Amino acid sequence: MRFISHSVAQTQQLGGILAKQLQPGDVLLMLGDMGVGKSEFTRGLARGLGITGYVTSPTFTILQVHEEGRMPLYHFDWYRLSDVEELYELSMDEYLYGDGVSVIEWPSRAEEAIPESYLQVELIPVGDEERVIELTPVGGFRSIDENQMQKEGAELA
Repeated sequence: MRFISHSVAQTQQLGGILAKQLQPGDVLLMLGDMGVGKSEFTRGLARGLGITGYVTSPTFTILQVHEEGRMPLYHFDWYRLSDVEELYELSMDEYLYGDGVSVIEWPSRAEEAIPESYLQVELIPVGDEERVIELTPVGGFRSIDENQMQKEGAELA
């Protein structure tokens, strides 16, 4: 399914709307070029999960853990990985298959570590501020309720 965002605020809003449908153990792969809004979407997702603290991109730490919401958010950024072994040293499996939602930016840097089932979230720029945001369930990931997302304010592309 495809949604349109006209601003950073709407990108965050869409993340917040999606968060209401997420369950423990869900994995989201964030696709898109640098600066397209992956971290902004994740900030909205965090707010939708009830996380109130500051949510930064974990570019230099690889993983940020946020535990104060209705379930934990494990925010990965694999951009600076030198190899997949770094993820296993961080006990990645405990997070990816744990009791929270895992968001992975730059998943192509360690494709062999990607779980079989995930929600692919692709952000595609179509203007200075506008983004098309595509949500694609992969490998048995359940369907996202498009009607519920629209009801809460998500605009279909």
